[in-house]
Amino acid sequence: MPVRLVRPPRFGDARGWFSETYSQARYTALGIDSAFVQDNHSMSRDVGVLRGLHWQAPPYAQDKLVRCVRGAIWDVAVDTRRGSPTFGQWVAAELSADNGHQLFVPAGFAHGFVTLAPGTEVEYKVSAPYAPDSEGGVRWDDPGLALPWPLPAGGPILSPKDETLPDLSEAISPFDYDGRPLEPIDA
Repeated sequence: MPVRLVRPPRFGDARGWFSETYSQARYTALGIDSAFVQDNHSMSRDVGVLRGLHWQAPPYAQDKLVRCVRGAIWDVAVDTRRGSPTFGQWVAAELSADNGHQLFVPAGFAHGFVTLAPGTEVEYKVSAPYAPDSEGGVRWDDPGLALPWPLPAGGPILSPKDETLPDLSEAISPFDYDGRPLEPIDA
């Protein structure tokens, strides 16, 4: 499964709108056949809160289906699969409560986001439970990745853990290339 940008349809009228945010049959038809086992929800108070770039190693590697339910984020997935022809390349999309878009990030990709609005809330489904001993990642500002984070003038707000992650060239990726290409992310 490649990284996918999913745009669930919204059906609106004078009252507002309705959207089916997850349908196993619809997502399977898009090539997303993950068995999600846990839902996570984060809230970031300020603009510029940067979370990432994270992964979990096998056997707790996670596919993620990410959506923003309040505010907006710039969401990114970086290919960290050893031997991949697109190792170190990335794709990104703006996810917001207004647009309703979702990003599917398969295992083998480091994932992160930065908040673009105060009080931003993000929900995501994962295919494996959180396992602290399996977590890893790469630095948000790795010069080899050159990610164009849309940051406020004061820079990002980071956790202590995210401040100490290694560059991708120094990280030991637990993922091997599995033949899935890094493609444009439209679904």
